[in-house]
Amino acid sequence: MHLKHRPDSPRKSPQTGAGTRVISSKWISLASVVVVLCLSAFVLPRTIVSNLDGYSSYDELTASLKSLVKSHPTLARLESTGKTLEGRDIWMIEVGNQSGTPIKDRPALLIAANFEGNQVGTSEIAMRTVRYLLENYGSDEAVKKSLDEHVFYVFPRVNPDGAEKMFAKVKSGAATNTYAFDDDNDGRTDEDGPEDLNGDGLITAMRVADPSGLYMIDPTDARLMKKADPKKGESGTYSIYWEGTDNDKDGFYNEDAPGGVDLNRNFQHEYPYYTRGAGPHMVSERESRAIMDFTIAHRNIAMMFVLGPNDNLVSAPNSKGELGKAEGISLFDFATASFEEASEVGIFSTQSPRFFRGGGGGATTSGNSGGGGRRPATTVNSDDLEYFTTVSKKYVELTGIKQAPALVKAEGAFFQYGYFQFGVPSFTTPGWGLTAAAPDSSKASESKGRGSSSDDAPSFDKKLADWMDSAGVDGIAGWTLFTHPTLGEVEIGGFMPDQALNPPVSVLDEVGPKNAAFAVYLTSLFADVNIAKTEVVNHGGGVFRIKAEVENAGFLPTSTAHGVTSRSVKPTMVQLGIAPEALLSGSAKTSFFQAMDGSGTRSKFEWLIKGNKGDSIELTVVSQKGGTDTATIRLQ
Repeated sequence: MHLKHRPDSPRKSPQTGAGTRVISSKWISLASVVVVLCLSAFVLPRTIVSNLDGYSSYDELTASLKSLVKSHPTLARLESTGKTLEGRDIWMIEVGNQSGTPIKDRPALLIAANFEGNQVGTSEIAMRTVRYLLENYGSDEAVKKSLDEHVFYVFPRVNPDGAEKMFAKVKSGAATNTYAFDDDNDGRTDEDGPEDLNGDGLITAMRVADPSGLYMIDPTDARLMKKADPKKGESGTYSIYWEGTDNDKDGFYNEDAPGGVDLNRNFQHEYPYYTRGAGPHMVSERESRAIMDFTIAHRNIAMMFVLGPNDNLVSAPNSKGELGKAEGISLFDFATASFEEASEVGIFSTQSPRFFRGGGGGATTSGNSGGGGRRPATTVNSDDLEYFTTVSKKYVELTGIKQAPALVKAEGAFFQYGYFQFGVPSFTTPGWGLTAAAPDSSKASESKGRGSSSDDAPSFDKKLADWMDSAGVDGIAGWTLFTHPTLGEVEIGGFMPDQALNPPVSVLDEVGPKNAAFAVYLTSLFADVNIAKTEVVNHGGGVFRIKAEVENAGFLPTSTAHGVTSRSVKPTMVQLGIAPEALLSGSAKTSFFQAMDGSGTRSKFEWLIKGNKGDSIELTVVSQKGGTDTATIRLQ
């Protein structure tokens, strides 16, 4: 089968062996001199292995959860919602005062974290939120009110198998779970993963001098790499790969690593069909199925707060309802790009007929691209947009975060399901940021002057490196020489996956309580329906007129505008407890309305009924996301 070749991917050579580039010795010698000079001037060989001191492994997290429930038995309950492939529990901890209104009838905030195995910092923030709620119940009025009237469902670690890799002897920074997947379509699974060639306990990047490469050393910071721009007179001098060898001899390096599915790309909205990490189909995994089953069974969930590498809080959706640009770590993208075509040259090519793999013209979206029907929305409804903007401003105010860490494009993400399919406001962010490195946008704009472009702004990799420097994070491994078995002389180094994707514990201790306070704030926004006023008029002869006003005292409407459009939120019900034949005229015995605005908005109802003086009639209002209320009306 023909092996396609990219300028930045390895090609087989009969002279040098599988996966080795043909590079002139003259070029290698010249490049080596340049490399040595750069190394001696800017970096020192790394001798200390990075770690995640203070972070909790699965066993430690489990012990902490059980301890919290044991010490707060009236406020917390622990539930296993499923088991992973490796037998770990997918924990959900319910936090709320168990007395009073039944938990199932209260508006709930679902908090979920650590879908991506490498984002263990989000799990730590979720755990700090749980502790904040439990430990402040007796001393903080806002927390007490929230736990008395609402409930929190917290999934601190949706992907425990993937997260455990971050506590392994060698840290790869993989986002996926442990489902064995044939990433390169060669009929084998997990046969060509990255390897710790230099023995530092980390999987970092490899760069190799190459005149046909696409990349160059960043002139603003010799620790970093950038894609050369020919329009600026720049020439690529390096190819970049993940650290490791070509174990399956297919010409690609580390393209089929252990594990296969990024859980936060496995949900049913904008699902990225037939793409790496998305899984064989929507909600294909035990972990994604566990949280989906739980969500569908708990329709009282009125809002979601997802901690992960997407963001609509630090940067609110724009006026068109679109998310801001997702800035990721370019070095990681460069390494991954080296095998992006691996799936097209295996036994089962992605260029197969449309009915099998989605067609040569691109991936099909199955039911999402049907005939003349309405296509699913991908932007926030204009009538909901102000709510997202308001919440975003509050998040930045409470946390002080102005620059998010590394983000990824939202495709098949759980928060997308939450808003577009489940119909509730769904917020997402990593929970921490590069605040110390974030430039003042107004000053930056002034310094550029008239006619300058956004190209003058530092790259995300530069922002991350500067933040690490300012925060004292030792997260960039110096580029060190290594003799590769097929590539020859290479350099291994760059951003360390654990440190680049997770903050130090000191940062978690600072932002944890702030995210917890934000979670409490979110519950204060819930729709809150109540029967604000009732009135009875006796017309004589057993005829009575009943008037009532139903109010939404909360900030949010009883359903988002998109929840109405998608018909995913039940209409609010107002029901007068009489026999049908007792109703003479006026409002229906049972009335429904799709959504009621918040901030004290009222709806009026009036019934003319037959009855007896002294009878008691119950009036009930039920909102799926805004709670319930009842009033007893006595006929006088």
